[in-house]
Amino acid sequence: MERPVKTTRTYDGSRRRELARHNRTVMVRSATALFLERGFAATTIADVARASGASVQNVYKVFRNKVGLAKAVFDLAIAGDDEEVPMVERPSLLRVRDEPDPRRKLTYYGEHLALVAPRHVPFQLVILDAAASDPDAASVWEQLQDERLRGMSMFAADLDARGHLRADVTASDARDVLWTYNSAELYRLLVIERGWSPERYGSWVAQALIAALLP
Repeated sequence: MERPVKTTRTYDGSRRRELARHNRTVMVRSATALFLERGFAATTIADVARASGASVQNVYKVFRNKVGLAKAVFDLAIAGDDEEVPMVERPSLLRVRDEPDPRRKLTYYGEHLALVAPRHVPFQLVILDAAASDPDAASVWEQLQDERLRGMSMFAADLDARGHLRADVTASDARDVLWTYNSAELYRLLVIERGWSPERYGSWVAQALIAALLP
């Protein structure tokens, strides 16, 4: 009599990964609400664990520390969702990247800023306000500025390589101008303090960049 052939059941970890992703997003959204309500220094990992229904140990396991948690809050805010798609591959930036006309390119970039800035700038300002007295907040702020500078360096290099920049504007000049106009501080001045709409802000940034960088 033949013995039945044993089969090896392949473990499907997709459900487990999806649950882990869901739990991570709940923690990040809970942290976002707490940071915006209480500020960076007053929000603890224990607060986030309690608000998200997770254990303190699990929050530390996922994010390592408060700096890692805060960076995750920013990443979710600027993306708008937890899909595993790099920001540069998102539709609003793909449109900027693929547009051959430099004026339309910068116009599209202004529209991108109007779309994403309301999501992430309020959190950035929480970090900026705390950075003067809190070393962890200062570390987060430094990370965010380093990322932003790298992004603007790439944008400026692309404009330069395509021959879009005015003759008297170098790639480093363009980087610094882009860096200034897309800053959280400028958004605070115009939108939060002066009451501009994000759309007006984005349009103004686009026109300012066109005037500053293009022939």
